[in-house]
Amino acid sequence: MGDFPEGTESMELCGRRFDTGEAVRVEVDGQKVAAVRSCAGDPAARGWPWIAPGLVDIQINGYGGQEFSSMELTVEKVCRISQQVLSFGVTGYCPTVTTESFEVLEHALRTIAQACESSPEVARHVRGIHLEGPYLSTEEGPRGAHPVEHCRRPDWDEFQRLQAAAGGRICLHTMAVEFEEAPSFIQQLVAAGVIVGIGHTAADAVQIARAVEAGARLSTHLGNGSHLMIPRHRGYIWEQLAQDRLMASLIGDGHHLPPAVLKTFIRAKTPQRCILVSDMSGQAGQPPGRYASRFCDVEILPNGRLVVAGQHEIMAGASSPVGCGIANAVRFAGLRLETAIRMAAHNPAGLLGITPGGLSPGDPADLVLFRFEDGSEGAPPSEFAPVATVLGGRLVWQSPDPP
Repeated sequence: MGDFPEGTESMELCGRRFDTGEAVRVEVDGQKVAAVRSCAGDPAARGWPWIAPGLVDIQINGYGGQEFSSMELTVEKVCRISQQVLSFGVTGYCPTVTTESFEVLEHALRTIAQACESSPEVARHVRGIHLEGPYLSTEEGPRGAHPVEHCRRPDWDEFQRLQAAAGGRICLHTMAVEFEEAPSFIQQLVAAGVIVGIGHTAADAVQIARAVEAGARLSTHLGNGSHLMIPRHRGYIWEQLAQDRLMASLIGDGHHLPPAVLKTFIRAKTPQRCILVSDMSGQAGQPPGRYASRFCDVEILPNGRLVVAGQHEIMAGASSPVGCGIANAVRFAGLRLETAIRMAAHNPAGLLGITPGGLSPGDPADLVLFRFEDGSEGAPPSEFAPVATVLGGRLVWQSPDPP
C-alpha cells in the first residue's frame, strides 16, 4: 500500500495484559507471538500501557469524508481509509457497503476487491466485506438513512453478481426478513458461506423465528434502524434479544443506544453474544457541521452525534471508533475491561471464523497498546486511547507521542 511504516521481523512490546493486568514483555517474531515474559515487580512497568488483541470492527461504512458505497470510491481511497482506522487499534475490519443502485454497489465492491488484490497490507486488514442492504424495509424508522428508492426485495441473481464483483469477499449480509422469500434467500446465503444479519427490518415474531431457523446468526446494530414507537411487548427488538441463536452487534458510542439500553441489552444477551461495532459513517473524522450527500444531508452535532440533518433523533451512522464502545461498555454496563475487549475482538472474530490476535506463543501478532484508566478509587474510566497498533507482526501505527 505504501502508507504503512516499515516493520521489522522481530520486536518486543511492553504492556499490561488486558485480562490480568500483569506487566509483560511480548516478543514478536514474524507474524506470530514468540514469547510472553512476566515483568511483575519491575518498577518501569508502572507507566506501561495496556496490551490486548487488536480490535475487529465488522461495520465501518467509510471515513474522512468518503463512503465505501460511492461511485467516487477509488483503490487509493480504500487504502487511505484502511490506514486511518489502524489508529483506532483495529487490526481487522469489514468495509461496509450500504444500500444503493446496482451500479454503485458493483463499483464499490469491485474497488474494494481491487484494493485487496493490489495491496497485501489491505488484504490482511480487510477480513471480508459487509453488504448492508439493499434488501431492507422501506418503512420510515426501520429504513434508517438508507435511500428508499434503492431499498428492494431480495434478488438472488443480483446478489450473485454483486458477490462476483467483490471477488467472493462478501462475508456478511444484513437484510430485512419480512419478505416472503426471506427464508429461502437466507438458506442460499448460508449455503454460499455468507453470514446473515437481521437489520433494518419491520418483521414480526414469526418472521424473525423463520429467519433464525433458516440460518440468520446476527442482529445488526440491534436497537437501531427501527421505528421510534414499537409495541411494548411484541416488538422485533425483544424477539431478537430472546433468540439465543442470534448474536447482536451494538453501537456503543453513547448516542445510538442510551446508557440504560446498552446495559440492558448486554445483560439480556450476555457479553458472550454481543459484538461492539462502530458503524462509522464516511463523515466520521470530520468536524461538527452539516454535510451534503447524494440522498440526504447529514449533520455532526457538537457532541459527536451524527444524524440526518434538521433533527436530532434519526441517526445516520456514527462518528466514533469502536474503542468508544469499549469505554462505554465498562462505564454503563459495569463490565470488566477484559470482557469489553472480548466483545470488540474475540466475539467478532468468532463470528467471522477468523483467529484473533493473542498473548500466548503462537498467537497472531495482531495487537493494540492503549491507555485506559480502570476506574479504581472512584475515578471514571477514560476514553480508550490507542498508542500503537501491530498487524501481522509489524508496527503499522503509533501515536505521535508514544510511551
